[in-house]
Amino acid sequence: MVLQPSLKNCLQLACILRTPKASFRSTASGGLIIQSVSNDVYQNLAVEDWIHDHMNLENRQVLFLWRNSPAVVIGRHQNPWQECNLRLMRQKNIKLARRRSGGGTVYHDLGNINLTFFTNRKKYERMENLKLVVKALKALRPQLDVHVTDRYDILLDRQYKISGTAAKLGRTVAYHHCTLLCNTDKHVLSSVLKSPYKGLKSNATPSVPASVKNLLEEDPGLTCEMLLDAIAEEYATQHQIDHHITLVNPADETVLPGINNKTKELQTWEWVYGKTPKFSVSTCFNMVCQDSILDVKVDMDVKHGRIEACNIDLPEQWLPPALCSELVKSLTGSKFCPNETMTLATTLLRLCPQDDELHSRWNLLCKNMVTLM
Repeated sequence: MVLQPSLKNCLQLACILRTPKASFRSTASGGLIIQSVSNDVYQNLAVEDWIHDHMNLENRQVLFLWRNSPAVVIGRHQNPWQECNLRLMRQKNIKLARRRSGGGTVYHDLGNINLTFFTNRKKYERMENLKLVVKALKALRPQLDVHVTDRYDILLDRQYKISGTAAKLGRTVAYHHCTLLCNTDKHVLSSVLKSPYKGLKSNATPSVPASVKNLLEEDPGLTCEMLLDAIAEEYATQHQIDHHITLVNPADETVLPGINNKTKELQTWEWVYGKTPKFSVSTCFNMVCQDSILDVKVDMDVKHGRIEACNIDLPEQWLPPALCSELVKSLTGSKFCPNETMTLATTLLRLCPQDDELHSRWNLLCKNMVTLM
């Protein structure tokens, strides 16, 4: 199958996707295959939202194909501090996104294919979608041992997970999306999906760890493009539609009116972190100061991503109680965020007496507080 980013295809997409929702009832029934030209995770998740909100899928099914630059995507009801290594992600410039569907956390890079199957709610059937993916893989490489589990995962060689799944069921529209590991950096994947944060208690939906393997490890001759085309061809065959993929630019307001506002919303701190279910942190850390080791106990309650209550327990002789109380007061109501905490600490430091030893202790405490975030 060959991608056809021709003027004809672009006009076809504009005609379909720019049509007001009510007019979709008059469009031909069948299927449509769309592929994003963007590798930005927020833009691609925004396209999912746009199709869900604007397309009438009463007589139509849509397959949306997309790939992302390095990013970690968490489920709608998950806690990012519980699911991933945010410090490492900041160092590696790996984005964090929260999708609108449930399910667990996944790592994306350009070696990972993403597939979203849209239907009306009555025709929603994710098992059939996954069987379609398996059929496409076997058509491409008959020797592959791949099958769908009762948990809606796809396993390779009966033990390695190559695809996870999640879904969003709207009132009339539903979508099911899944990943497919082709040539993902497994070292980065395992590193960023391992939380270093201690003492977290949360009712957020936890991810279920699994052993993973790339399809290209099984057959180095495969490429992501070959896999995408095979899945698109199988989808076209099953839905009896033309074997072509229509390209879409997720930043094009003329084709997807309102799309950029959806993208911006998915990037906001309030969505990515603020939608985290309430959780608590109860932990201790050691601070080495001169020749002594000091044990510090910290308890915090976090709601909507902001510190709702905070207590820091450390010896009075080490830091003046009034200064510690001022830190607790400033943290309460602030974002559970290293940048905001460091800004608060720097501001408070200006109010401290000009005492080098006191400043050193204050900086040490604040640096350790930041590691909790």
